[in-house]
Amino acid sequence: MIIDLPATDTSAVNAALVDIREAGGAVTLGRVLTLVIVTDDSAAEEAISAANDASREHPCRIIVIARGTRKSTSRLDAQVRVGGDAGASEVVVLRLYGRLADHGEAVVVPLLLPDAPIVAWWPGVAPAHLASDSVGRLAHRRITDSARSARPLQALAARRADYTSGDTDFTWTRLTSWRALLAAALDQPPYEQVRRAVVVGSPTSASSDLLAGWLANQLHCPVTRNRSVHAGVSEVRLERGSGTIVISRPQGKIATLVQPGQPDRQIALPRRTAAECLAEELRRLDADEVYAETLVHGVGLVKAGGSVRPVGQRAPAHTRREQEAAHELSPGVFPAPATSAAGTTVPATPVPSTRSTGERSAQAAAKSATATTTPARTTPAKTATAKTAAANTSPAKRTPAGKAATGPAPRRTATARRASTTRPERDPR
Repeated sequence: MIIDLPATDTSAVNAALVDIREAGGAVTLGRVLTLVIVTDDSAAEEAISAANDASREHPCRIIVIARGTRKSTSRLDAQVRVGGDAGASEVVVLRLYGRLADHGEAVVVPLLLPDAPIVAWWPGVAPAHLASDSVGRLAHRRITDSARSARPLQALAARRADYTSGDTDFTWTRLTSWRALLAAALDQPPYEQVRRAVVVGSPTSASSDLLAGWLANQLHCPVTRNRSVHAGVSEVRLERGSGTIVISRPQGKIATLVQPGQPDRQIALPRRTAAECLAEELRRLDADEVYAETLVHGVGLVKAGGSVRPVGQRAPAHTRREQEAAHELSPGVFPAPATSAAGTTVPATPVPSTRSTGERSAQAAAKSATATTTPARTTPAKTATAKTAAANTSPAKRTPAGKAATGPAPRRTATARRASTTRPERDPR
């Protein structure tokens, strides 16, 4: 059931909630907390859907602050949802317009459940300072999602610089399955110290940075953060004396666990939805100490690595011939060879020959002899002598008339064939 209250105030909203409860015959509320969602009006329905799913595990009152345009006059449009439209909770949607959009706490306080914890959630862009925000000051827990920001790594850095006890982020909640799987893999013999760890993920994946920070803070070993073309966390490698443990999830649904001395195993590891992350965060209302240590201390221990190319992709060509061949084969992957500012081609490193050593030695000797030998000047007399010798040795030389050939007939050349076709005309008689 949905009840619309246009151009109203908080007193009318409270009265509508009481009327609905009395009409339904409910004696007690049965709500365990108040969830305050701060979002824009355009993204409100997506957040409400996730909150309704999470409310089936945590019955609560959901108050949505949907900020509308600030160019209109100050106005409050409310909507109350109960029953099938609200999951296991009651939803109050408050659409704020004008100057009222910047004062959400003023309309939230009259609707809070008495003596119940308060959790604030920013599904989209969160304020720079959560604890000093007008809604954040009211909450025991403050939930953000850096991955929904335009710059996830900068948003995570802001959370790190302004961390206050009670803050948490969905980029950390999405790692619960990864952390459980890694802990289970290390909780099997042989119990060896991890020498080095590598986390591979998208360049903009804040979850990859947090996972690398958690490993560095817990294992006390060097941890490298590499980049890949896959979204989110795609691979984790733990190097030990007996071998390397690898968990790879390039496609985002099925992960492969590789352990020394054991067959490879396929494990379901899908990306977690917002409803799953919200339900997990609502299970605890105290501060997350592990998240705080990872964010504040662990992330700073991670060493930045290079890019990891997907399987089958060639390494960049280094010589000019390789660059030209690679660009001709795949122009969309390999760029054309570089040129200087003047427009001339940048000289490339000589390409190693694929011929044998003997062929290279013979070619080098021939080049050396050609470079060091000066051609002799030919005199007219020598030229005539050379022409005479060439004529005497020509295979087209014929035997004079009246003399029999003493040897096999020489092969006639094209000139001789043309000459033989010219014969004297026969007597017509």
